Amino acid sequence: MLNLKLGLGALGLEISAWSGTWLLAERSDAALASYLLLHGAASALLALSLLPLLPQRLIKPRWATLLLMTACSYAVPVAGFLGVLAAFVILRMRRRKQATDDFDSVQLPDFDQHQRRQSQFRHAGLGSFLGNAKVPVQARMRAMAALQYVSGRTASPLLRSVLSDANEDLRLLAHGMLDNLEQRINHAIDRELNLLPAGTQGSQRQHGLQRLSDLYWELVYHELVQGDLREHAIAQSLHYCTLALQHNASNAALHLRHGRLLHELRRAQEAEQAYAQARALGLPATRVLPYQAQLAFERHDYAEARRLMRELHQWGALPRLRPLIDYWNHS
Repeated sequence: MLNLKLGLGALGLEISAWSGTWLLAERSDAALASYLLLHGAASALLALSLLPLLPQRLIKPRWATLLLMTACSYAVPVAGFLGVLAAFVILRMRRRKQATDDFDSVQLPDFDQHQRRQSQFRHAGLGSFLGNAKVPVQARMRAMAALQYVSGRTASPLLRSVLSDANEDLRLLAHGMLDNLEQRINHAIDRELNLLPAGTQGSQRQHGLQRLSDLYWELVYHELVQGDLREHAIAQSLHYCTLALQHNASNAALHLRHGRLLHELRRAQEAEQAYAQARALGLPATRVLPYQAQLAFERHDYAEARRLMRELHQWGALPRLRPLIDYWNHS
């Protein structure tokens, strides 16, 4: 939009330049200096006032456009000033409408080689596919059937999203598949409970206790249980993990599991001690530091969370956590 204040200022200075020359005498040095100074200022103001009328593609770089307009107006007395004005009027009247492309180019995302999977099944975007009511029901059912070859951690949230679908057949299939996943783990728990009394001593009992803790944790980790059932599964996994640690207190992985269960139960101080013990027993820092940083963040100790994330920054084998690590290291 035209800046009227600058335009009027430019016009006033240009009139003053010519009137000053007439008042001071036509051939004096003072008159020439007065004219050149006022005429230069008027040319600069004119360029600034008309610059917004130019298309954006013509004002890059901005300083070069301003310099060109000022030079054109300054170099030719009167005609240059009027010529610049006339050029902008003609430009506004005869500006061609810029053709717009039908399609915009989109930059492709970076390929993450760490997300490659051995399986040929690709579940990326499957959630939106299953939730799309325009997709034929048979195609969606085939996609759901393929989830039996995917880990429960991935399959369970996708199947739960279908439980609210408008199609009854899809809801029944999703419910049945979730129930099968849960029942498979529950049957394994029952078998381990039946075998546990037989191995009252030694490594057999240790293995049974650890196996029971793993199975109850699997129900939680795969999101197969919700609400009170989830709290029960966490409590049972913690119970058997504690018993297993009594027989093998040097197991670093069990201490990590112990910390994660306590973390889920919001027993932050005990969880922190378990994480520290897991690291002291030689568990890699990359497996423990993320949970310690999460604990620090939850208790609003942001300085400690940043310190832990910076310590994690030196490890390059964490592709999924890399955006989060980069954020904390640049914030």
